[in-house]
Amino acid sequence: MTDSLTATSSSSPAGSARRFDCVIFDCDGVLVDSEHLVNRLLNQMLNELGIEISLADSTAMFLGRAVREELGNIERMRGAPLPENWLSHWLARRNAMLESEVEAVPHVRDAIVAIAATGMPLCVASGADRIKVKLQLTRTGLVELFRQDEREHIFSATEVERSKPAPDVYLLAARTMGVAPERCAVIEDSPAGITAGVAAGMTVFGYAGRNDPAMLRAAGAHLTFADMRELPGLVA
Repeated sequence: MTDSLTATSSSSPAGSARRFDCVIFDCDGVLVDSEHLVNRLLNQMLNELGIEISLADSTAMFLGRAVREELGNIERMRGAPLPENWLSHWLARRNAMLESEVEAVPHVRDAIVAIAATGMPLCVASGADRIKVKLQLTRTGLVELFRQDEREHIFSATEVERSKPAPDVYLLAARTMGVAPERCAVIEDSPAGITAGVAAGMTVFGYAGRNDPAMLRAAGAHLTFADMRELPGLVA
């Protein structure tokens, strides 16, 4: 179900009918249906460390956050340092799982194509590492939709100092795309990502395909929607 609009973007420049000058997509949970896969594996690996935590609780704690920036929290939960090379093992198991299992979010390809057909610039800004982003977009065939003039408009936490919920990757995307932050629409699915988009001064649309829309609104989403077929009309 789509909520009614409760806010408006900044006024369009003279002669422009656009509400926005760029649409910025998060990757995990928005372009690719990966969050439930990654959270399942993380919960398994936390339990392997002796941390007794349910899937629901670990998902709520780590949703939309980069594991490499949560190592201190995991050590505190464990009450001991992590085993040597735990992060590299996590990355290897995560990548292997995604390579074999991840799929595109339903109808997202058609939504992207429809938005691009209007001439709207598009890009990806993820809180994950670039290897993960490229792996998933390549497997699902979505990477080609973010190429223009032999350049890939893909930004990741690898290129910035802080991952989400900090706004760094969104600000990098806007700066590189040559668009003012307040003229950007962000498509997000997690509270951490919504917090990042709002902190960047952007209008955030919360995709509630798997997550509670009330949780996304509480994080600051401009509105929520649950079907990617609605998206072209929302950002038009």
